[in-house]
Amino acid sequence: MKNFNPADNIQDLQYFGEFGGVNPSISDSSTYTFLSAKTMFDTFEGNMEGCYLYSRHSSPSNLYLDKALAAMEGTETANVSASGMGAITPTLLQLCGSGDHIVSSRTIYGGTYAFLKNFTPRLGIKTTFVDITKLDLVEAAITPETKVLYCETVSNPLLEVADISGLAKIAKRHNLTLVVDNTFSPLSVSPAKLGADIVIHSLTKYINGSSDTVGGVTCASQEFIDSLKNVNSGASMLLGPTMDSLRSASVMKNLRTLHIRMKQHSHNAMYLAERFEKDGLKTVYPGLKNHPSHELYSSMINHEYGFGGMMTLDVGTLEKANALMELMQAKNLGYLAVSLGFYKTLFSAPGTSTSSEIPMEEQIEMGLTDGLIRFSIGLDNDIERTYQMMKKCMIDLNLVTPESILTE
Repeated sequence: MKNFNPADNIQDLQYFGEFGGVNPSISDSSTYTFLSAKTMFDTFEGNMEGCYLYSRHSSPSNLYLDKALAAMEGTETANVSASGMGAITPTLLQLCGSGDHIVSSRTIYGGTYAFLKNFTPRLGIKTTFVDITKLDLVEAAITPETKVLYCETVSNPLLEVADISGLAKIAKRHNLTLVVDNTFSPLSVSPAKLGADIVIHSLTKYINGSSDTVGGVTCASQEFIDSLKNVNSGASMLLGPTMDSLRSASVMKNLRTLHIRMKQHSHNAMYLAERFEKDGLKTVYPGLKNHPSHELYSSMINHEYGFGGMMTLDVGTLEKANALMELMQAKNLGYLAVSLGFYKTLFSAPGTSTSSEIPMEEQIEMGLTDGLIRFSIGLDNDIERTYQMMKKCMIDLNLVTPESILTE
């Protein structure tokens, strides 16, 4: 990690457009022509570099973004997809078949949880959900049928931190594939450098950063990505979660400012987390020293990019959470919306939104309370001003006492 800076790898990439443009040309074609039938045959067989068959398989625009994201994560190559779930689901289906078993973190994105809990059992794939922060429980859940360890670097929405190096050792010991969703922590953490086999992102979030595109990526070895795209047996090829070329070009442009944005997201989140903690609010942020995994996370991250832009506040009840979010939205402090990584702050009550797929009894067991608000902190220029305005909203709703507010 000390000698690996993902932003440098992105910066060092240079592509020239078809006519010498500083942006690579967009290939707006669904199918591609061949000068000979033999070349078409070789391309179908996967034996022809630089030739394109059909955009569901690959396109020049997608391959430009593939290369950039692989450089960012330090993997051999990558494969972009039309959504984050369009990366997660083919990856897991490529790794597992009927009779196989997955050990997964219990706190993961609700869509991923629903896929593993409700959908893959139809295909004969079972999943055991565990507290990923307890390596002994992870190892105890492994069976002879286990093929995959799955986790998020920083979990959605509870912000639990996975010990990727520790999990990698377990995976290697049992000949398992460690798959890490790194959506919450691009640039800050490089899971492949810590031992992960496959790294996934929802490009929709921080990497694109403008809440105008849905996309995903699987970063892995050339061998695994080739298997995903195999015309006869590849889950990405056969299920068809293809990213559109125009969207690839859009994400590529936004990727170039990711390092600037992540620094500001992290700076603002740390500022608010420290202030709200001092105000007596139940605040969870990996950058706070009271976070159970603060030391672990601090040892994993590239400190230049900070502890990320995600934090949670627990205000006690769903009614209070909803009232606060509605008031903050009315005061133009952000949006009551799901997702993350936007330039404005986004907030939601995950128990009734992004994690609603998780049954209520399991939410309670994992500590996902009704009053929990998940914040994706924005790129606000004057974060002290934002703090004062948020604090005023909390005072108006009797969530904090007026005596603790600072004078402007």
